[in-house]
Amino acid sequence: MAQLTYRPWHEGDDRTLLQLWGDAEGASPAQFRGAFAPDSDGADDAAPSPAAAWRRCIVAEDQGIPVAAGVVYEAALHPARLWVYVEVARDHRRAGIGTELLRRLRERTADVPARIAAAAGGGVPRLRSKVEAGSAGAAFAEASGFGLLQRSREVVVRPGALKLPVFGDGPAAETGLGDDTSPLVEDLATGSVELSDAVGRYYAAVHEWDPPAALSVGRAQQLFLSDAAGAHGAVVLRAPAVSAFGAGIAPSKKGRLRAFAVSYAGPASAAAEQPSEVLLGHEVRLDPADAQDAVHGLLALVAYQHPVRLEVDDSMAAVRAAVDPLLETGAAEQVGPETFTVGD
Repeated sequence: MAQLTYRPWHEGDDRTLLQLWGDAEGASPAQFRGAFAPDSDGADDAAPSPAAAWRRCIVAEDQGIPVAAGVVYEAALHPARLWVYVEVARDHRRAGIGTELLRRLRERTADVPARIAAAAGGGVPRLRSKVEAGSAGAAFAEASGFGLLQRSREVVVRPGALKLPVFGDGPAAETGLGDDTSPLVEDLATGSVELSDAVGRYYAAVHEWDPPAALSVGRAQQLFLSDAAGAHGAVVLRAPAVSAFGAGIAPSKKGRLRAFAVSYAGPASAAAEQPSEVLLGHEVRLDPADAQDAVHGLLALVAYQHPVRLEVDDSMAAVRAAVDPLLETGAAEQVGPETFTVGD
C-alpha cells in the first residue's frame, strides 16, 4: 500500500466509495453513510436542521482513489456530544487508516461554533457513535477508547403474549355513578398537548445519559407525534378520575395520564400481520412500581391482537421490566443484534 493522502470530502465521493465499500455492514453504518457531505459551518440558530448542521468530513486516498472516509457532525437534539463515524474499505483495514481519520477528525473539533462549545460545557465537545454488537465497528470503537453509553434492542412482542388486564370502567367502577365520562383507556390524537408533553418529558428522562436540548411541547410533537415523524395513532392509559368534592360527586376532569403507546404503522401493516412500530412509555412522575404496572398493562392491550415492535433501551426501566420476561419465555424475540451507543 502506497502512502495515503487525506483531503476534505468532494461532491461525487459517495459514488466512488459506495461502489468500493459495497453493502453496509448493518443498520447503523447504513444510516451514518448518509452523513457524508462537504464541510459545513452550520447555521447560526440554536437548533439547525441536519442539512445545516456543523460538519467536517475527511477522505483517505490510496494513489488518488478514495478508500476510506470519516465524518464528525452536530446533532441539535443532543448537543452535548458530536456524532462521529469512520468507514474503511475491507481490503485496507488494520493498516491504521481508521485511527488516523479519527485523530484528524478530533483535531477538527477544535474549531466548532460557540453554540456547540457552550453545549459541551465550554470546551472541546466529546464524541459519540453507534455500533452493533460483534461488528468491526464495535471492535474499532473499543480499541479507540470509546466506552458504552447505552444499549438498545429491537424487540417484537407476539400477539397475546401478556394476559389482558381488566382496566375497569372509569369513575363508574369506582363510585357507582352510571355516567362514565372518563375511561381508563383512551385513543388520543397525536396532536394532543397532553400527550406531546408526556412524550417529551419521557424522552428527556430516558436520555439523561446523553441529555437532549430543551424540548418544548411543540418540538416534541414535531419530533415524535407528527405526520412527518410517521405517527399514526396513540392510546393512553389513565388513572381513575377523582372528584375534588369527594367520592359521591362525578369528576369533571379525566384521570391523569399514566402510560402511552404511539403507533408508527398504518392500517395496512396491521392487516398484513406485520409488527407495528410502537413507542411505549409512561408519565415520568410515577413511582417505579406504578410505572411498571402501567406499561405492562398498556403493552398487554396494544399487543393483544397484533405483534408490536419496540425499541428497548436499558434506560427504559419500566419497559424492560415488561419485555425481558417475555424474551426469556419466547413470547417476544429480539430482532437483529444489540446496538451500542458509545462515547469517548
